[in-house]
Amino acid sequence: ADYFLVHDRDIHVRCDDSVTMIENGKPQVIRRARGYAPDPVLLPFKAREVLACGAQLKSTFCITKDQYAFISQHLGDLENLETLSHFEHMLDLYQKLFRLQPHIIAHDKHPDYLTTRFARELKNRDATIELIPVQHHHAHIVSCLTENKVTSPALGVAFDGSGYGEDGCIWGGEFFLVDHASCHRLAHLEYVPLPGGEAAIKKPYRMAISYLLTLLGTDALGKSLSFLKHIGPGEKSIIERQIEKGINTPLTSSAGRLFDGVSALMDIVKEVDYEGQAAVWLEMIAGESSEPTKLYPFEIEEKNGVKIVRLKKIFAAIVDDLIAGVPQPLIAATFHQTLAQMTACVCQACSRATGIRQVALSGGVFQNRLFATLARRYLADAGLTVITHSAIPCNDGGISLGQAVVANYLVM
Repeated sequence: ADYFLVHDRDIHVRCDDSVTMIENGKPQVIRRARGYAPDPVLLPFKAREVLACGAQLKSTFCITKDQYAFISQHLGDLENLETLSHFEHMLDLYQKLFRLQPHIIAHDKHPDYLTTRFARELKNRDATIELIPVQHHHAHIVSCLTENKVTSPALGVAFDGSGYGEDGCIWGGEFFLVDHASCHRLAHLEYVPLPGGEAAIKKPYRMAISYLLTLLGTDALGKSLSFLKHIGPGEKSIIERQIEKGINTPLTSSAGRLFDGVSALMDIVKEVDYEGQAAVWLEMIAGESSEPTKLYPFEIEEKNGVKIVRLKKIFAAIVDDLIAGVPQPLIAATFHQTLAQMTACVCQACSRATGIRQVALSGGVFQNRLFATLARRYLADAGLTVITHSAIPCNDGGISLGQAVVANYLVM
């Protein structure tokens, strides 16, 4: 027989189930909620009372006091007023629970995040509040360092879907020199247009067209690639014009969009039903292959003191393999291997330039178990010390902790 629990009581504290996995022999939290929150994170310094509002997606907030950081449970994506109301309710509960009333508020630098607007509204209500904007990927790396009790400078690799960059572009394939108070960009994946903005995230074939057109030119769109057969000539023409004329096409260096573009190029996923689907399916297919015997070629060049990873040769090689009929699993596995090796090569170059040998890995792309495993292996082979997440999510659920720590260091 089926049994159901039915009641008419209000749920005072909503809390999702936590999501974890075992990675590199230890638990890694993907969603930190039931069973973890509000258990505090022990800080390697005595903290002020700081509220960090977190990111837009996979939202959490964090409040610091003494040597503790209290991170809320996973609150969801702040894309509507209902979720924002839940955010405010939980914040009020935490402030009462831990008897906190912070007057230092950290927030993401993206001007349109609901969390940014919320922080500004708090400032409007109370002029004594000090607002501290924190760059998205700086917060990512600092959350990883803080979890591992690392207080010295480190190299940081931040690979995710998107984060507001210092130059106004959409970052997400970044290499930094980081300490708790500062973040210096050393290298990044090259910029490509994001045709249609949010539309390119939901329809990864737009990213595939962007990479082909930007890196290989219009001739690449005339090749016999199967994914192009599913795109109507009208839409294909609109996407081309968007990219050529720069209409609603912000530039992005995102590693997340790179995975999307390759997945769509290989005709694995055309449109996504959930976040990260294109990359997830690409990883699954790569897992069906034996270890590749080659890597795709790539180039690293320096411009104005910043290293830029050029992707043209990677995409040219993938196109050649597709036309030659190379099996999808082998292409996907080779791409993962190549990106991991590229990550290690860039970090080696940054290590030689800075003298720093510890590397922190953060951002949602490192939820890709195949890529994360390969990246750790190649970094270790290069003689670098790898720092990774465990109890704090590597995705945006860990952003609030990083924001809070950065803000503490900036006001010390």
